[in-house]
Order: sequence, then structure tokens, then C-alpha cells
Amino acid sequence: MTEYLSIAGNNLAYEVSGRGPLVVLAHGIGDSRHSYRFLAPALADAGYRVANVDIRGCGDSSLGWDGYSRTDIAGDLVAVVRHLGGPAVIIGQSISGGAATIAAATAPDLINGIIEVAPFTRVQPFDLGGLIRVKRFRTGYSQMAQVMVLGRLASWKKYLDAAYPVKPADWDAELTRIEAKLTEPGRMKVLQAMCKTSPADAGAQLANVTCPVLVIEGSLDPDWADPRAEGEKIIADLPRGLGELAVIEGAGHYAHAQTPEHVLALARPFLDKTLANA
Repeated sequence: MTEYLSIAGNNLAYEVSGRGPLVVLAHGIGDSRHSYRFLAPALADAGYRVANVDIRGCGDSSLGWDGYSRTDIAGDLVAVVRHLGGPAVIIGQSISGGAATIAAATAPDLINGIIEVAPFTRVQPFDLGGLIRVKRFRTGYSQMAQVMVLGRLASWKKYLDAAYPVKPADWDAELTRIEAKLTEPGRMKVLQAMCKTSPADAGAQLANVTCPVLVIEGSLDPDWADPRAEGEKIIADLPRGLGELAVIEGAGHYAHAQTPEHVLALARPFLDKTLANA
């Protein structure tokens, strides 16, 4: 059942399943909580209370928010944890990985740990060498540029094709759902606004994180020429000993939907350890 949390006159949609320690799921740009359609029930079955959130401007959440930065999204996620009664672990993908970093750094009493899946948590320098060498990176970069500047749904679909090297069994229906949502008035504008935000706010907070962090990258993610190297840089910017990195071979930008069983296998021991005393 969809529930709504009112934040500054806007509505944040989420649904809760399962019982146990709280885990909050937050998706990436141009998506919705439906991207966790495989992972959310698996976590609930494993003994967690799972709050699956449509981040601001996406899914069933309202439009018209003042901003779409990682700091803005982090504030929403902290509000969800506070509303539901934390502490919690946040699992954040892409832009929400950066938001999870900020939430952990600014609300350490509420956030016990974070799992970042393919996170945009650092400012990305222009990688000309990577664009020349790595075709999937070149494809992802060029299609995202067209989305950001022109708001082309066709370009977003081409990006998704590269971001899912292997498609989930329900991909045709899922792509139809994504397309229908992004053709609603205002939804593509939100996607573009999020594309234009800088992850500098998240990168600046990495040193202030005090809880355990698990970074999960897909080896074929088209958003980086070398996804493992990006994950290693995030870990290096955290306080020593807090972060660990896992790379799923053959996964793209959406490992939680493409290879949910691998993400679950990585998440379970992290969650069990982190939430043991929650």
C-alpha cells in the first residue's frame, strides 16, 4: 500500500513491507521505487522492515519541489527514517547513493549504515581517454548528454539499454512503465534537473561519515570507464576502515534490478552486522 509523507507542502510516496530492523530503499534518476521490485520483497522475507521510497519528483511522489540535489534527497530520506522510527540502513542507488552519504554524515543518530549501488557521490572529471577507449562509457555519456540538454525520452531509453547489459525477465513491461511515467507532464524536467545537479555536496561529506559503508559497482556500468576505480576512490575518501567495495561482474548501472540475488548476497551480511543492535 502506498503511503505519503508530507514535507514542506509536497508529498513523498513510499511503501513499507516486512517486520524487523528498518532498511530504506532509494532509487536513481528517471526511475521509481519499482526498480527495487525484486530486492524489496527479498529483504522483507529476510527479516527486515523495508521502506521503499519514490524520491522527490519521481514515481508517485509529487512534483514542484524547490530543488533536486543530493542534499535535498538526503533530507527527505532522513525525514522518512525519523517518521518510521529509526535507526536505519539506507540503500541508495546512483544519485541516491550520494544522498545516502549526506544523510549518514548529517544524521548519525538515525543512520547506522549505508549501501551505495553505482553511486554518484563524487565530482566526475572529464575522462577523454575513457571516452576514446571504452564504447559502453561513450554510449552512456552521449545519451545522457542528450537527455540533460534536450530531454529526449528516446535517448534515455538508449541509455537504459546500455545500463542493463542483461535485461530482467520483465524488461519489456518495465520499460513501458518507465516510458509512461516519464511522459507525464513535468517528470522529464525532474530527470533533467537531477542530471544537472553536482555531486560535490556528497563528496564533501564523505570524510564526515561515521557509519559502515558498502559500495557496490557493476563491472559494465556505462557511467564510468572503470567502475571499480570509481568505487575505490569513494572508499579512499571515507574515514579509514569504514568502507568496503564489491564489484559484480557483468552488471551495469542497475545491479539491484539486473542481479538482485548478488546484491542481496552482499547486503545481507552487511545489514545483519550493522543492524544487529538497532
